[in-house]
Amino acid sequence: MVLILGGVKSGKSFYALTLALEYQKPRAFLATAEPFDSEMKQRIERHQESRGDNFELFEEPVNICDLLPKLSHNVIVVDCFTIWLSNLYHRNLDVTKETERLLNNLTGREILVSNEIGWGVISESALVRDYTERLAKLNQKLAQKAEKVYLMVAGIATKIK
Repeated sequence: MVLILGGVKSGKSFYALTLALEYQKPRAFLATAEPFDSEMKQRIERHQESRGDNFELFEEPVNICDLLPKLSHNVIVVDCFTIWLSNLYHRNLDVTKETERLLNNLTGREILVSNEIGWGVISESALVRDYTERLAKLNQKLAQKAEKVYLMVAGIATKIK
């Protein structure tokens, strides 16, 4: 399992796809984003174009815990946990329970993408602080399980584990 962390537009998704192309088909791409506005719809379309027909697409904003064990692909790119966690919040789901379910259902064939958002200013909003802390803890747990961890900065991957 590989974890790729970085800021917004740091090259995480591109690097995940590059690594995944080293695996033989079939390859899966599990997208967690939903097109809730025109900017997000355009972003999703750009990502779809960049993948071409190299991956079988699965769109699942919330219930990835049940989907992952059912996939028999050689590699599964999951993009991204930042949005997945946000989706849990928006649906008022039990974040702790879903995070534990996720960690128990990873197959080891995943290339995981997540944002590193805790390097900025501490928010005045209790909700944003809670989200930031939970994402940081999820990233830590994913990094512990991962065989390799990369940090993306300005499109450059640095191996940190």
